[in-house]
This record gives sequence, C-alpha cells and structure tokens, in this order.
Amino acid sequence: MADTKHAPHGGYSPDMDSRAHEATYQGFVQFAEIATAVIICHVLALAVGGIKHAWLTAIFGVILSLVAGGIGAMAPSVGVRAPAAVGVLLLLALVFY
Repeated sequence: MADTKHAPHGGYSPDMDSRAHEATYQGFVQFAEIATAVIICHVLALAVGGIKHAWLTAIFGVILSLVAGGIGAMAPSVGVRAPAAVGVLLLLALVFY
C-alpha cells in the first residue's frame, strides 16, 4: 500500500503535466468511440449475413469498417464519422437488401 503520509496531494505531484494527461485522456476517448463504432458495424454485418443471407456484403462491410476505423484513428478530424458512415450503409443494406 502506498505511503500517503509523505504525499500530501494523494500521491500526485503538484507539478503534474496536466496537458499531457488531458491529451492522453482525449486519445483514449477517441479510441473508445471509434472501436465502439467498428464493433457496431461488425454486429450489423453479422445481421446482414444472418438475416439477409448476404455474406459477401457482410464480409465487405467488416473489411470496410476496419479500414474506416483505421482512417478515423489516423485522421482525428474524421474520427468516428468514418466507421459511422459504414454503419449507416450496413443498416441500409439490412433494411433494403
């Protein structure tokens, strides 16, 4: 257990780099958003394959969502919108296929 007698600030230094901490947190939140969108795309692709028996479309949707997730991770201005667009396409394929 940590010795908190000698650390009056709860174990954290008062000169902690708050900008680096905030940047790391923002990166984690962005990664979690993109990963959630990609997982939703995979679930939609499974639904397209299982309900509509369009497995080639489902496989294409999974590959496209992975690529879109990578693009969203590399371009912060795009972010979660790239896999979300693939999710919309998969949802349309599920409804109108």
